[in-house]
Amino acid sequence: MNFTGNQNFSSIVTRGASNEPDKVVITYQDKKITYRTLQERVSALSQGLLKLGIKKDDIVAVLLYNCSEYLEILFAVNRIGAIFLPLNFRLAAYECAGILEDSGAKVIISEDSFHLTLNSIRDGVTNLQHFITLSPKPADDWIFYEKMLADNLGADIPDAHVEFEDLHRLMYTSGTTSRPKGVMITYGNLYWKNIGHIWEFDITAQDKTLIAGPLYHVGGLDLTATSTLYRGGSVVILRKFDALEVVKTIEKEKTTGIWLAPAMTNIILQEPKAFEYQLDSIRYIIGGGERMPEPLVIKVQQLFKNAWFCDAYGLTETVSGDTFLPKNKTLEKLGSVGLPCIHLDVKIVDKDGNVRLPNQVGEITFRGPKVTKGYWKNPEATKKAIRNGWFHTGDIGRMDDEGYLYIVDRKKDMIISGGENIASLEVERILFEHPYILEASVIGIPHEKWGEVPKAFVVLKPGYTLSAEEVKQHCMGKLAKFKVPKEVEFINELPRNPSGKVLKRLLRKEEQGGMLR
Repeated sequence: MNFTGNQNFSSIVTRGASNEPDKVVITYQDKKITYRTLQERVSALSQGLLKLGIKKDDIVAVLLYNCSEYLEILFAVNRIGAIFLPLNFRLAAYECAGILEDSGAKVIISEDSFHLTLNSIRDGVTNLQHFITLSPKPADDWIFYEKMLADNLGADIPDAHVEFEDLHRLMYTSGTTSRPKGVMITYGNLYWKNIGHIWEFDITAQDKTLIAGPLYHVGGLDLTATSTLYRGGSVVILRKFDALEVVKTIEKEKTTGIWLAPAMTNIILQEPKAFEYQLDSIRYIIGGGERMPEPLVIKVQQLFKNAWFCDAYGLTETVSGDTFLPKNKTLEKLGSVGLPCIHLDVKIVDKDGNVRLPNQVGEITFRGPKVTKGYWKNPEATKKAIRNGWFHTGDIGRMDDEGYLYIVDRKKDMIISGGENIASLEVERILFEHPYILEASVIGIPHEKWGEVPKAFVVLKPGYTLSAEEVKQHCMGKLAKFKVPKEVEFINELPRNPSGKVLKRLLRKEEQGGMLR
């Protein structure tokens, strides 16, 4: 699909610098960055990248904690028509190397926290040519970011011409069930995602959203930053998530929106000083990452009294935010992740692709312009995921008579015991209702008679104790007997990816090796 006009995402900086040059668009620590300053720095970085030989469709990787430079880099990479690749800073060295090699990245921009990691893998990444660091006093073969900008201040770099089908970004999946795959996010995907979110939350140029999640993830980047920036609003960035810092910043900056994964929400609710802060400026909270336990929804509304807590569901492959629970249905449809956003179709299908009736369980599939066109250099995975124009999520859900979506489980997480299906989320929801339990995750373990039986991994609240038998008794009467966990293991924390999803494949792996005990 071809359009005329400037479709480059970096054009919003150019427009802001022309129309409102003195408006603060990014706040980070003690920095207040106006459109004028942002435009100058983005142009300077763009010129620096061009001098390094980076051109349209080249990959520029970023390995950083949250910072204002993160967004500068995103805009600069887009400005020259290159492709932005954010890396998860929690990855091991060999995982970073695998992604950098698979993507063919030519440049990486990082900071001293990750120099050892990158130096240890650089010889094994064939296309990586340039190393840029935000940290002063870099090694001889690292380029200092601020010097690069200083050397190119005054440059006036126009926005490269891009089409909706051109790649804006590569984002690698978290690998909850398999090796990470590079999701191709186009300018069209980003545009239609932004339109959907602006429509859903009535985002205006007066909105100021708080980025508390990592910017390498669609939750931190797209459920907060890109939609607000596209509409002309501003963002406040936290370097890392910290519950007390979140509530302090909301009070100080009067932020209006935030994305919080369930684990993040839970940590804030456990912070004893959270209720001491003025949080009335928050008008919407986007949940998601995994299904939000219902008791937490009520607690969130007690803390953020003016906020619409919007439980949501989305994927990296759809640039996040696919379904949202309407404000007037928060309690009536408690447990649902809502209705699809505008320009997105959702249907539930069986294993043969046949549409399921209302309230029948099946695989969740999507169709629409915000859905990825596929996986980077992986036609097999693309063909498997996108069939007859529909993206197959691998998640199990149902839609009620009014079209509201409910997440049941991931395909891989469904436990089949004696021929009966057990949704691990159903068991987890009951476990979560116990006042001593902070978190819980349930997997299937082998059983000689039943094939599989449920096992619960439980994290207790500090200062509380429970026995395995007490946990089982809590479930009795609330769950069918075959759904009650046959084993309970207490652990210090659940393994999670950055979006808050529990990595059940790690629980299964550790269960086999007995390493969590």
